[in-house]
Amino acid sequence: MIILYLALSIVGIILLSVKLKVHPFGMFLSALLPKKLEAEMFSISGWVGQSLSSAASIILITGAGGIFGKVLQDSGIAELLSKALADVHLSIWLPFLLSAAIKTAQGSSTVALITTASIMVPMMDTLGFVSPLEKAVVVMAIGSGSMVFSHANDSFFWVVTQLSGMDVKTGYRLHSLGTFILGISAAVFLFLFHLAFV
Repeated sequence: MIILYLALSIVGIILLSVKLKVHPFGMFLSALLPKKLEAEMFSISGWVGQSLSSAASIILITGAGGIFGKVLQDSGIAELLSKALADVHLSIWLPFLLSAAIKTAQGSSTVALITTASIMVPMMDTLGFVSPLEKAVVVMAIGSGSMVFSHANDSFFWVVTQLSGMDVKTGYRLHSLGTFILGISAAVFLFLFHLAFV
């Protein structure tokens, strides 16, 4: 059984190294970290199983965000938005507002980042974001929008309130208000940077 796990690990490492374009030597060295390979390591209670179960929610959320973004991209909403917003000069505020709306509505910053990026990519040339600096500012605006207003539908809200001993009301007053100020101040700074340097 251990030989099967080892063989599958080696095949997985080779495929992953080819996919990620990483040198396989370092990945093989990572398989040598434990002093002795045991079947227990690969079970749910072993360190491999525990790390996979910890990372599974992040992987699923990221995948769901990518799927949702692709659905939005294929639905033609980007073209519709670019036509509707072509005369409205929101400049750097558009990616910020899109990301902030998605983050506030569904709670995940990761999903807000991926979805907003999927919507913005086809609109970049139409909105005039063509230089590398302008594209970098758009990425930062999307990131700023994804920081806005963490509340009860966000796991970050619950981690902060539970680990710090806050009740929900105090969490809204301190954490949610703090993330709102953080996102808005980042957007204002980016807008001023965009006016001055882009």
